[in-house]
Amino acid sequence: MELTHDNARARAKGWCDAWNRRDLDAVMEHYAQDVVLTSPLIVKRWGIADGRLQGKERVRENFAIGMRNAGLHFDFVDVLLGVDAFCVIYRRETGVLVSDLCLVDDQGRTKRVIACHGE
Repeated sequence: MELTHDNARARAKGWCDAWNRRDLDAVMEHYAQDVVLTSPLIVKRWGIADGRLQGKERVRENFAIGMRNAGLHFDFVDVLLGVDAFCVIYRRETGVLVSDLCLVDDQGRTKRVIACHGE
């Protein structure tokens, strides 16, 4: 699947919308079976020093915990396009700016995510 600004933007907006609806199945449709997620929230939530979770089921478990936050809301800001990658920029309900750098496989599913959080 070739990434364009239009389909990356549509994908990112759909992902944010799925989070805001608390639709875990719709969120997980974006990820490859062997996805690797690295995030500062993993360090905090799981005590995993390198902040890394691997595999769709483990990532799903992590996201399910995040969806329990009653105030959770992602406001889409923008998407940046790379080669076989895109970066979703969004603002959390706390006001914190977040970027998720997503590397995609040949099916267009995210195989690697590096989440970066502002202050």
